[in-house]
Amino acid sequence: MNDLPLLKVRNISKFYGNRIGCQDVSFDLWAGEVLAIVGESGSGKTTLLNCLSTRLMPTTGSIDYQMRDGNYRELYHLTEAERRFLMRTDWGFVHQNPADGLRMTVSAGANVGERLMAVGQRHYGNIRATASDWLERVEISTDRIDDQPRAFSGGMRQRLQIARNLVTGPRLVFMDEPTGGLDVSVQARLLDLVRGLVHDLGLSAIVVTHDLAVARLLSHRMMVMKDGNVIEHGLTDRVLDDPREPYTQLLVSSILQV
Repeated sequence: MNDLPLLKVRNISKFYGNRIGCQDVSFDLWAGEVLAIVGESGSGKTTLLNCLSTRLMPTTGSIDYQMRDGNYRELYHLTEAERRFLMRTDWGFVHQNPADGLRMTVSAGANVGERLMAVGQRHYGNIRATASDWLERVEISTDRIDDQPRAFSGGMRQRLQIARNLVTGPRLVFMDEPTGGLDVSVQARLLDLVRGLVHDLGLSAIVVTHDLAVARLLSHRMMVMKDGNVIEHGLTDRVLDDPREPYTQLLVSSILQV
């Protein structure tokens, strides 16, 4: 068993002039662990997620990722080609709006198959069979394999985006408000699906959400952000059941009053 963290984040800060996006964030993420980053709109959680996933260059700090050969690489020392390859193979990114993570004018099967082709698969029959298998795994009928995502409901699009991300067997998945904008019943079904896949595949994940119920269901550990700073960090159940910071207490109590 690997006793070293998958991701080592040290003193990540992002400033926009005098405005703080996030400031001095440090943590380790372990293989098979799900970390939730929670906070209200404007708290800095999405800025942090974009820095962690190399979509946004931090102002200061470092992020070391353990590659499949066991060696660590500093993510912002990778070449652009190396980062893009990492995003296509070892990482996934699930957007809040599925249209941002899908090609809306090609078929569902092609959306999944493209990622397989990006890692070198070329046999059409094998690609289609794998795509079909993954549609089943995310509860989309294989009869819809040739339909375009624009013909799907919001929940189906999100499940298709998950299939597209997971088909190459990534080790780390970033999720930005994965249930945002979905009806409550659709959210519950999607969360059950994601929780099962994360467990079955042994994925590590970083989930940004304002919904504490999502954090409790999916994550092992939680960071609470306010004004760009991490103000509380601990095991999810501990943070939610015994919050220590007044701001966290306010967040938890507001949910209980709904």
